Amino acid sequence: MITNISLFTLYVTDQDDAKKFYCDVLGFVEGTDVQMGEGFRWVTVKHPRQPELEVTLMVPGPPLNEEMAGAVRRALASGTMGGFGLTTDDCRAEYERLTELGIEFTQEPSERPYGVEAVMRDNSGNWLVLVEPRPFDPADFG
Repeated sequence: MITNISLFTLYVTDQDDAKKFYCDVLGFVEGTDVQMGEGFRWVTVKHPRQPELEVTLMVPGPPLNEEMAGAVRRALASGTMGGFGLTTDDCRAEYERLTELGIEFTQEPSERPYGVEAVMRDNSGNWLVLVEPRPFDPADFG
């Protein structure tokens, strides 16, 4: 029986820079950082309130073939690579804090049926959705 999601991969342009961004700016903590031979480095971060879920910060390369790695690098460079969602208790305040730190937002905080949402980019070009959730009904989307 599967009990939970424990790991997912986020492609980044530089593992050191990405680790600094997620830890120093967003408040994640380091998980694992080890060399695994042949230039392969395994780097993970996790949120302190959700330590069972690690985010692997992976540069595009093996095990991807060169064609796929190139496509991922191009998507990162163009800012079209998806990321993940982050929950906050105050989207507008977190937007202000992160903006003051120089974080690029592609969408300012906006009211949605499910809460207040803002969209930002990490330092590799991945978009991250910042949401202050509130209860909703599917009819709210009609």
